[in-house]
Amino acid sequence: MGKITGFMDYDRETGREIPPLERIKNYREFHIPLSEAAQRRQGARCMDCGVPFCQSGTIMKGMVSGCPLNNLIPEWNDLIYMGNWDQAYNRLKRTNSFPEFTSRVCPAPCEAACTCGLYGEPVSVKENERAIIERAYERGLAQAKPPAIRTGKKVAVIGSGPAGLAAADQLNKRGHWVTIFERSDRFGGLLMYGIPNMKLEKWVIERKIKIMEEEGVTFVGGANVGAEVKAARILKDFDRVILACGASNPRDIQAEGRDAKGIYFAVDYLKAATKNLLEAGSQAESSISAKGKHVLVIGGGDTGNDCVGTAIRQGCASVAQLEMMPKPPVSRTEDNTWPEWPRILKTDYGQQEAAALFGQDPRVYQTTVRSFLKDKGGNVTGAVLVSLKPQKDPASGRTLMVPQEGSEREIQADLVLIAAGFLGAQSYVAEAFGIELDGRTNVATEKGGYRTKDERIFAAGDMRRGQSLVVWAIREGREAAKAVDESLMGYTNLV
Repeated sequence: MGKITGFMDYDRETGREIPPLERIKNYREFHIPLSEAAQRRQGARCMDCGVPFCQSGTIMKGMVSGCPLNNLIPEWNDLIYMGNWDQAYNRLKRTNSFPEFTSRVCPAPCEAACTCGLYGEPVSVKENERAIIERAYERGLAQAKPPAIRTGKKVAVIGSGPAGLAAADQLNKRGHWVTIFERSDRFGGLLMYGIPNMKLEKWVIERKIKIMEEEGVTFVGGANVGAEVKAARILKDFDRVILACGASNPRDIQAEGRDAKGIYFAVDYLKAATKNLLEAGSQAESSISAKGKHVLVIGGGDTGNDCVGTAIRQGCASVAQLEMMPKPPVSRTEDNTWPEWPRILKTDYGQQEAAALFGQDPRVYQTTVRSFLKDKGGNVTGAVLVSLKPQKDPASGRTLMVPQEGSEREIQADLVLIAAGFLGAQSYVAEAFGIELDGRTNVATEKGGYRTKDERIFAAGDMRRGQSLVVWAIREGREAAKAVDESLMGYTNLV
């Protein structure tokens, strides 16, 4: 390492964020990066710890510790410190197909596993990653590099989310002809329509897709494979098929009055908001708008937070976010030791903005909806909430959240957004290809692999593993590409 005492000499520093009450006036990204000199100091904080858990990507107690892509983090942190940005980009791209995405939306399990975080503040890995990729674009290093030789083999990728894009990118680099089929009008899947613009501006996605097109990947939009586009045609025209359609079955809630108008799944709300922004601009009202409404978000995860931030930008009158589980502690407990993922209280951008605008954190813990209220026209007007308490199930040993009788109370709500996660893949694509789903409604593949029961068809991403992180989807896409390449060529040199 170039600066062996860097972790002692320099404090953690991240770029500035535009204050909440200012940034909610638009849908732009609000992170202002560090200067090059300051970023190099942050690279110097990487301590050459000998056992870099940051790049381990292991599962501990059901949660990931370290980077699922096994990014070579200590290497490129040192290269940043040395000012060797070109080589830092080369090492970053060796393992990560899309650092321009992960450096914006990943929750950074690498930082949670950083050795510096054991007694102090972790290295700002995520911000270092973003600095590398954006400088690579500025310096012309990230331009299109079409393969010199083509194999003549053709691969169809169904779905243009992070898993599909990663698989296509790798297989194209190998020299195969790759076509991506996307049922939506824009490419990117979850990246395009599931993540708000202020978290991931859509030009970032379009910039990368343009490069992939220049490298030889064919993109076909408005192509709903399994419906309008027949699976038999795909199998006839292509040597291999990768199913990467995501886990797009939203989890519903069963409560009296669920049929009221004004109750939407979060994914539909966020998609409508992004489509409106791209097509009509921020001043036009979305087809599902929170303007002037009292918004109730059901679900305390990232998607719920994205709904909060979007509703605020649309001009909601109030916003509340329900979380079934207890409020997490502010620091690690004895049974949540490093380098496990820290199960601690985190306040994301939408919650920060709600607190700044309305004077309090929007989250209401240990609470769920017992029933919805509606007017004579069938429009939702509110919800009856009930408090929950943890209770150990003697049969399974699991902790269940049980309603507390007598804790019911009403809350005003004329827009309800269900952000309770996803149950698995929509079945029609798998059925069209004659592929089975497993007990969790994910595509069934060989144990530990990506091939389905049909040797020509593979699966990757949330469609195979269930709802997960963008970084896991990229990992899945890259691994599926290796399996497809080996099945076509008899071996693979993809990494």
